[in-house]
Amino acid sequence: MTAPHGRGLLHLAAALDQQAAFDAASYVGPAQLAEHGGLDFVTLGDTFTRPGPDALAVLSRVAPATRRIGLVPTVTTTHTEPFHVQAAVATLDWVSRGRAGWQLDVSTTEGEARLFGRRHAAPADALWREAGEIAEVAARLWDSWEDDAEIRDEATGRFIDRDKLHHVDFRGATFFVKGPSIVPRPPQGHPVRVVDATEGPARRVAARYADVALVRVVGPAQARAVRAELREAAAQFGRNPDTLRVLGSLVVDLGDGECAAEPGWGSPLFERSRELGGGGGGPRQTAQGPLYRGGPVDLAELIAAWHASEAVDGFHLTPVEPHRDLERLVNGTVALLQHRGLFRTFYPGSTLREHLGLARPANQYAVTGGAS
Repeated sequence: MTAPHGRGLLHLAAALDQQAAFDAASYVGPAQLAEHGGLDFVTLGDTFTRPGPDALAVLSRVAPATRRIGLVPTVTTTHTEPFHVQAAVATLDWVSRGRAGWQLDVSTTEGEARLFGRRHAAPADALWREAGEIAEVAARLWDSWEDDAEIRDEATGRFIDRDKLHHVDFRGATFFVKGPSIVPRPPQGHPVRVVDATEGPARRVAARYADVALVRVVGPAQARAVRAELREAAAQFGRNPDTLRVLGSLVVDLGDGECAAEPGWGSPLFERSRELGGGGGGPRQTAQGPLYRGGPVDLAELIAAWHASEAVDGFHLTPVEPHRDLERLVNGTVALLQHRGLFRTFYPGSTLREHLGLARPANQYAVTGGAS
């Protein structure tokens, strides 16, 4: 059973992205460092045009070298088979013993479409509608095995109780899936679904299906407005808004060591950030997203201030210089937040859902007695 979610502790995650890193082992050390800091999860980005190893495969390599931290690869839904996507994510959940997540993304360019040759590029809103359908069918396929479907009865030679396997018979706008899955129900029931909800087409999918929504914003007022919008939309979809975690997504450059954050950043939100106790300055918008540049101490102040004002439930941080900034984040920013009692000093559970304070979902077919 997970503890009730409150505003006492915040949630923190970090990106493991590295330029031109083709050896999966190079991601192990940073993941272990993030785990040492008690972070909820790490992410690893991926696109069809990015050179480098497959993010899901890399984190499958990281899984046995870590024990508690959540592992969230980006898996693009466009041009990929929904059945294979859900099976791969379920496998990562088994390999990591319940620590898998999945950041949904779409592919909008004609160049990426030509890599597959199945169809032309489509508008972002249509692709995100498809992504939502894939999130839905993934949940159904994860539930297509009841938890006790495996009986492994040597006396009778029966491995599976066929009455506890279910056809999902899902028909979307661009695909049809019969089911059941080829992978037993994952340890978490449903691995955690993450969506970058910054842009409009993705926000609706996040409100309906995501466990964690990432929002790239430059100030607490903007973050608070987006969080309120997401929670309201989640309620309209029949969800409990308290089951959606909204994390501010920042690029962080901690190369200035203990220096104060660069003042002003040309942002009208700077003075408001100071009023909230957010250090010497706030993030500014860049082509890569909101960028914080300063020291670990001021970053801790900014994180604490935004969280205290209920602007976000936590932060997803992308280091500019992966090894340097992650080390300063864990040993500086996180250590200070822990000292102030705002962030955990140990993992109270073993699964990513437990880290996030999210319950394990009931199996929809076992509950409703759906047809097999």
